[in-house]
Amino acid sequence: MQWEVVIGLEIHTQLNTNTKIFCGCSTGFGAAPNSHTCPVCLAMPGSLPVLNAEVVHKAILFGLGIHAQLNRESIFARKNYFYPDLPKGYQISQYELPVVGNGEVFIDLPDGSQKRIGITRAHLEEDAGKSLHEGFVGESGIDLNRAGTPLLEIVSEPDLRSSTEAVAYLKKMHALVRYLDISDANMQEGNFRCDANVSVRRPGEPFGTRAEIKNLNSFRFLEKAIEFEIERQIDLIESGGKVVQETRLYDANKNETRSMRSKEEANDYRYFPDPDLLPLILTDTQIDKARAELPELPDAKRQRFVEQYGLSVYDAGVLTASRALADYYESVAARVDPKLAANWVMGDLLGALNKAGLEIEQSPVSSEQLAGLLARIEDDTISGKIAKEVFEILFAEGGTADGIIDAKGLRQITDTGAIEKIIDEILAANPKQLADYRAGKDKLFGFFVGQAMKATQGKANPAQLNDILKRKLEA
Repeated sequence: MQWEVVIGLEIHTQLNTNTKIFCGCSTGFGAAPNSHTCPVCLAMPGSLPVLNAEVVHKAILFGLGIHAQLNRESIFARKNYFYPDLPKGYQISQYELPVVGNGEVFIDLPDGSQKRIGITRAHLEEDAGKSLHEGFVGESGIDLNRAGTPLLEIVSEPDLRSSTEAVAYLKKMHALVRYLDISDANMQEGNFRCDANVSVRRPGEPFGTRAEIKNLNSFRFLEKAIEFEIERQIDLIESGGKVVQETRLYDANKNETRSMRSKEEANDYRYFPDPDLLPLILTDTQIDKARAELPELPDAKRQRFVEQYGLSVYDAGVLTASRALADYYESVAARVDPKLAANWVMGDLLGALNKAGLEIEQSPVSSEQLAGLLARIEDDTISGKIAKEVFEILFAEGGTADGIIDAKGLRQITDTGAIEKIIDEILAANPKQLADYRAGKDKLFGFFVGQAMKATQGKANPAQLNDILKRKLEA
């Protein structure tokens, strides 16, 4: 029997401020445990939180980026629960009145259509610390460096209907926060992670009971965790059981979700307004300042790439997947043919980066170096085939395309007389193939091209070679 899947995501985005949300401690990653702490984030008696203005600015930027309602007044609340890595015994968060209200984004579906995904809210809160287990036997360590790190929790409407849509939405938000430069969104370091609320129902029926899968920090894990959870819930219901509302963890090694605890309701957290923090009031000046800083966002940039550079929607989507990649491409396209630039950036460059496990920001080949290489294709100094050889050297050893071409003697042979001489020698050396071609075996044309390229070490100008060869074969 047919089932409908209902998914909503809660994305925890660490804002890329230098200091924490309520104190001046560093948010730097990788420091010695408990070295970035102070009386405020250690919850020492008498310490008081002071709101970081930059956190508010980044929240406003996000709200503008999703065309959201910005609440002129929002309230910080205490969310009470006990965790060993939560020194205060409560988390300062926003509850009834978040700084960002309803908004929306559009995701691209595999069939080429778009789907609107509603954003319920985005609220500010502090992160907890971190429990450490490695290196401890029979006990756990606590690192409070992360305690007080600013988070923006982005809550979607339950508009997603498959793991594919969930991954597309998460990628969209990942790109957006990086475009806005409000978060590094480094998933390996856990500063962009999500919880997935998953349920199933018969089409047309009310929402089913949902299970929440916690702390998913990769697109692949999100997809696999949802797929497992969907199958688990359907099997459970069809075998006569009931889905219970609970929090579950995804075990990537076993590719399964398992129960962590029963799901808390808002009442369990005993929310109440934090008496140490005044209501957050947004002013016109703050909003105008953020609006003036808004960059060109992914959807607008993709459309511009289609119109300005003549790219397909798909290619434009790939090249605008991140702001850094889009900037790289535009730097190359400013110097050479935009379509040639797109083919090389999406093909050779991204392929090499993926193989090396590098991001575009870490590319050993700068946009200037790649443009220099492509310029030599455009002016017929080298063929596309030789260019790939030069690119590999650029990627591995650095340098310039011109320097490599000169040092390796890779300049294309464009001398008509030289090419004719080589072709004459090949035809003379292969009389049977020549006779067969002239008897109607057209496919042998490729054989002669291959022989000529072999003889010139791939340096003959392909267009000239084809023209001369065709003329001589048909003479």
